[in-house]
Amino acid sequence: MSPRIAAHLCKVGVHFDLVSHAHTRNSKQSAAAAQLPLEKIAKAIIVCDEDRYRMCVIPAHHRLMLDRVNTHMHSHYRLATEEELASLFDDCEVGAVPALGQVYGMPVSWDEELNDTQDIYIESGDHEHLIHLNHGAFLELMGGQDHFQMSCPEDDHLSWMIH
Repeated sequence: MSPRIAAHLCKVGVHFDLVSHAHTRNSKQSAAAAQLPLEKIAKAIIVCDEDRYRMCVIPAHHRLMLDRVNTHMHSHYRLATEEELASLFDDCEVGAVPALGQVYGMPVSWDEELNDTQDIYIESGDHEHLIHLNHGAFLELMGGQDHFQMSCPEDDHLSWMIH
C-alpha cells in the first residue's frame, strides 16, 4: 500500500480492509483476481486543465465522459499523461492510483453511480492489494467533494456509433 494512503487512512480513522490478490495491471484484472464484481471497484482517472489536476472517481465498468466533466466544471480538462501520473503519484506503482486525490493535494469529483454501492474497493497504490471500504467510510473519505454523473457504462458510450 502507498505509504501516504496508509498514513491518511490511519489519521482519518475510517475502517477498511486490505484485500490481497495476484499481481494485476489494471482495475478490471484486480476485480477478477480478487473475485469481486467489477461494479464494486472504483477507479481513479486524473484529468488536467493547464496546470490544475483533478481526480475523477468512477465505477471500473464505466467510462469517463470528459465532456460532462468539462461542462460541469466549466473547464477544458484532458486526460493526464502517464508521465504526469508517475510524477503526481510517486509513491504508487504506475496504473494503481488510489481514489483518494486529497492525499495528493488534488480535488476529487466522484460519480453519482457510486452512491448506490454498499461495498467499494479502491486501488491501494500497488498492483497486489485493494482497499475495501463500506459505503459510510467511502462517503467520509470523499467528504464534501463534488459528485455528479460523469460516466456511463462502457457499452453505452459506444452505442451511438453502432446505430
